[in-house]
Amino acid sequence: MIDRASAARVTAVGAGAALTVALPLTFPADDGPTALDTAVAVPVTDALSPGAAHWLVAPSNTPVVLGLWLAAFAWFALRGRPREAATMLVVPALAVAVNAWLLKPLWDRQLHDYLAYPSGHTVHLVAVATTFACLVSGTRARIAVTALTLLALVSSAAGMLELGYHHLTDVLGGAAAAAAMAIAGCGLAAAPPRGPGRR
Repeated sequence: MIDRASAARVTAVGAGAALTVALPLTFPADDGPTALDTAVAVPVTDALSPGAAHWLVAPSNTPVVLGLWLAAFAWFALRGRPREAATMLVVPALAVAVNAWLLKPLWDRQLHDYLAYPSGHTVHLVAVATTFACLVSGTRARIAVTALTLLALVSSAAGMLELGYHHLTDVLGGAAAAAAMAIAGCGLAAAPPRGPGRR
């Protein structure tokens, strides 16, 4: 019988995967913005300057995310938790690879000269944060990580919209895909190994 934590994990993974698959159904044939993209982008771009947008997008920049990733790895390694440390390294890397080599080519949403859906910067940020939240002990710590991630995601999304890097649906799809992959990966890493006679 499935326990409550496993049921919650399966529900979260299913919801993230479903949103990732459903959003492309709303894309116009020319890969342009959806009605939701336009409705959100207009007030955001009216309110922000490019200078402010560069600061807002900083949480999703690769050097920042890599620094957070290494800090999260060190958090577990220095506490003598090698399994969590290894999971912290592997799961976000797999999420980024799956997004770059499978999901982006699958949906082939062109923006400027690159594939935009799901947003790679968003996948990287959310995969690192979600993996850490899954592995860290304590409800308060998980709530704090989730709140900070949402704040960083909103900030980055606003900056990316102003700078024209992504549509909102690219960011939403990236967050949904990353969360689903990270939660699934952490669940698999935490599962006890199957030995002879185990089912």
